[in-house]
Order: sequence, then C-alpha cells, then structure tokens
Amino acid sequence: MKIIDVICSAGKTGFYFDDQRAIKKGAVSDGATYRGEAVTPGFTKIRQSGESISVMIILEDKQIACGDCAAVQYSGAGGRDALFLAKDFIPVIEKEIKPRLIGREADNFRELCNLVENIKVDGKKLHTAIRYGVTQALLDAVSKSNNCLMCQVIAKEYNTKVLSEIVPIFTQSGDSRYENTDKMIIKKAQVLPHGLINNVKEKLGYDGEILEEYVKWLKNRIIELRDDDLYNPVIHIDVYGTLGVAFGNENYEKIADYMGKLAEVAKPFKLRIEGPVDVEDREKQMIALKTLRKLVDDKKYNVEIVADEWCNTLEDIKYFTDNKAGHMIQIKTPDLGGINNIVEAVLYCKSKNMKAYQGGTCNETDISARICAHIAMATGPNQILAKPGMGVDEGYMIVCNEMQRILALNNIIN
Repeated sequence: MKIIDVICSAGKTGFYFDDQRAIKKGAVSDGATYRGEAVTPGFTKIRQSGESISVMIILEDKQIACGDCAAVQYSGAGGRDALFLAKDFIPVIEKEIKPRLIGREADNFRELCNLVENIKVDGKKLHTAIRYGVTQALLDAVSKSNNCLMCQVIAKEYNTKVLSEIVPIFTQSGDSRYENTDKMIIKKAQVLPHGLINNVKEKLGYDGEILEEYVKWLKNRIIELRDDDLYNPVIHIDVYGTLGVAFGNENYEKIADYMGKLAEVAKPFKLRIEGPVDVEDREKQMIALKTLRKLVDDKKYNVEIVADEWCNTLEDIKYFTDNKAGHMIQIKTPDLGGINNIVEAVLYCKSKNMKAYQGGTCNETDISARICAHIAMATGPNQILAKPGMGVDEGYMIVCNEMQRILALNNIIN
C-alpha cells in the first residue's frame, strides 16, 4: 500500500524541557518551575513547555498512520541533540522527509527506517526526535497496510515472538516522591519510584543521609501498604550523577560502598541505582561504570548499576554493553532516533546478558508511549518506563493498557 501524503501538526508533550546543567548548578525550585538563568544553549528558561510534532502518514486507502516526534526532558545535556521546538523542525520534515516518502510502498518497516536514518542535511543526520516520530508513523503504516499489530510487524521482521505476558513497568515519581510512591504501590508497579535525586543538598545529602532515609521509608511503605508479601517491587533510584558530586567522581570505593549500604537498607527488595556518576564524557563514563560494576560485584553488594548519561545511541549502548559498564542499560528511546534502533538495542543487550531497560522520558506523548509498548512486547526488555508525565496514574495506564490489549489481540489478529 502506497504512501500518498505526510501531514505534520505541532503538539505538547506530557512534561517539560528542563535545563539539567542549570539544575545541577543549584537552580532553586519554585512551585512547578525553577528560578535562575538557563545555561544550556537553546534554553530561554530553566523549565520550558515540552513540545512534540505529530507525523501523520496518509495511505492510499485513506488510513492514517501516526507517530509523535519528541525529545527527552534533559535535551541538550549528556551528549544529546539540541532543544526540540516544533516551529523549527516541522519545515525540516516537510522538506527533507515528505518528498522521499510519498509514493513509496508501506511494506517493509526496516527498509523505510533505514531510508529515514540515512537522510543527512549539511552532513548531519536529522534530529533524533524527528527520526523517532517519523519511524513510529512508518511502523504504524506498515501494520495498517498488513492488517496486523505493530508488535507483529517487529516480530516478523526481526524473527522474535510477541510476549505472552506484559513487561514489568517502571514508574516515575518526579519530586512528589512520597505521595506518588503510594500510587505506585496501590497499582502494584513492578519497579519504582525513580525518585529524581538530582540535588545533593536537598535530596541526597552530603554524606548520602537524605537518600538513605528515603530508601528506608520506601521499604517500610511498601511493606505497610502491600496486600500480601507476593508483591516485591524492585527499588530503582535515579541519582543523576550526584553520588559523584558528593563523594568525588573517581572515589569509586566510597561510591560502591555507599550503594552497598543502600542495598542493605532496601532489603528485602532489590535495589538499582541509575547514573551514580556523570563525568561529562562518554569514554570516562564508560570506564567509571565499568569500574563501579566490578567493585560492586567483587564485594557482592546486592545492587545493580544502571547506565544512562552518555549512553544515548545504538553505538553507545553496544559500547557500554560490550565493556560491562553497569548491570543494566537504559535505552532512552527518543535518544536513539529511529525506533528500529530501539529494537536492535534491546536485542543486542539480551544477546550479551546485559539487562535492558526500555526507557524514554516523561516528556513524550501518549502515542509514542503506546508504540514503545509494542516494541517491548516484541523484544522482551527487563522493564519498560511508564510514560509520559510524572503523575504515575496516566503513564502507567497508557503503557499497561496497551500491553494488555496486545495480549488480548495477538492470537486473534495474525
């Protein structure tokens, strides 16, 4: 079935763009925003409204396939592409992508993704957010052309099987790390709460004492609110490199010992620590996480390290995986560009016995979240992020319900 048109519309995301560097430098939280000056290029404020672009592909039978271009909350940081504003990038899609797609058959997802991934302007690939949204729309177009589910397209083209149960869902608390945790426990989220520990003074403590108290509270709250002891979620905390800020980025022993201490506090629940350090360089970040993993393993601490910053592209993910830089890799979906790269990243991690966290950002949309659920159900990562937003209920509902629909439909639609 041929593509006859490509239409774009500007939209909003489920959260905001935040200037991570300004926040790390001590920007003061003020209600739902921050006080202070932006420091990352492209930002005019520390917190700005998240923007998206819906890409709608019109097929010759008038079916409409859709994908949403979106970029991560902390755009422009950690080696990522610049701030993504709809007014700047709709013209790029209309000029560089639309003419290349019109008239093509929507019959092969991988081939169409390769087409988009290889478009270059002034010697550079298109912004990751553009590639992310356009390839979502292409997956939807191929599934509609073949009267099947999006996950079935992936399974067929990558020789996998659609899962027979849903992927564990990881929920984000934002700064409401107490009230939102209650929501997660009530919904029996399998992984929680993220925590947003992005400030040493207010959230970690210069000796880690604030986070230690929070983990203790988390453990006790889960035990207090759960219906039975069969509910044993993983405690997953994102510390945004603050352990390195507090203890010294190369003070590996102290950082490892602190994580081991937190693991003891978290018992009987498994603990994961995401982004213990951020050294502002890909090679140094890999070495740091590789070193920390070895220390943690040698000391037999019951904690897993999750790689995030500076592990953005498919190439990065393979590099960190091959070097055992952490126990789990966050596949931050918008950062990879084309969603074909998400598929390949999950499958590569699994082939190398590295745990795969199919993540993303609170700053996505309902459509990108649902399509990511199809990718997860076709590839089988260890966990998937509930998104968009930081409200817990909405993101969890979107991702959970889409995976449940897949379970109900997979054996009916072939």
